[in-house]
Amino acid sequence: MPAPLFRLVCPPSALTGPPAGWAVDLLRDGEVAVAVGDEGLDALDELARTLGVTAVPVLRRGADDAAREANVREHAGALALVWIAPSFSDDARAWATARGPMTLLVEADGALPEDERRRIGRFVAILGGQAA
Repeated sequence: MPAPLFRLVCPPSALTGPPAGWAVDLLRDGEVAVAVGDEGLDALDELARTLGVTAVPVLRRGADDAAREANVREHAGALALVWIAPSFSDDARAWATARGPMTLLVEADGALPEDERRRIGRFVAILGGQAA
């Protein structure tokens, strides 16, 4: 597989809802790291089945919100980032705006609404157009 165009950080539930195949298509040019909260191992198992894989990378947890956000920033590295979370701090928003690689913050708790899936799809399409 060629190098990914973007990284996606999200809770498992963001990718396991309908429509079928959406998450697999999204990740053709990207890679996911799951931010596990209270959802637990069952949610990871469901995500792995949804993606058709036997293993799913998990982002390390932090002691508090600031540490968890720092983990995401470190993981993003120099790649574009789609970050899905229930909320974002002002520091996370400022970091996303100031960093060089494109960054999309999506506030969602649970399955993604259709309008957010379309928004993420447009973001990834723009990345693909830039890489071509």
